Amino acid sequence: MFVVSLNYKVPLEQVDAHIEDHIAWLKQAYAKGMFLASGRKIPRDGGLILAKGDRAALEDELTHDPFHQHDLADYHITEFDPVMVADGLEALKV
Repeated sequence: MFVVSLNYKVPLEQVDAHIEDHIAWLKQAYAKGMFLASGRKIPRDGGLILAKGDRAALEDELTHDPFHQHDLADYHITEFDPVMVADGLEALKV
């Protein structure tokens, strides 16, 4: 399991110019079964993605994000082993 933290490097106006393409990219990664949750940070200085699978495949997927392609954000990947989960989230234990 992975937590991907995105930190914007540019003003929000530049981020927003690519938000529709970013959302389309997210939807494709969800359809592949790689992403489990995503959303904006508060305050809005980046975002978070909860992902599963192989690290190399995740790193490759992130290169297809329009935010990466336009150098709008830095990415930090943290891998963790979810040994405990709340009721209803047992599928997260991998």
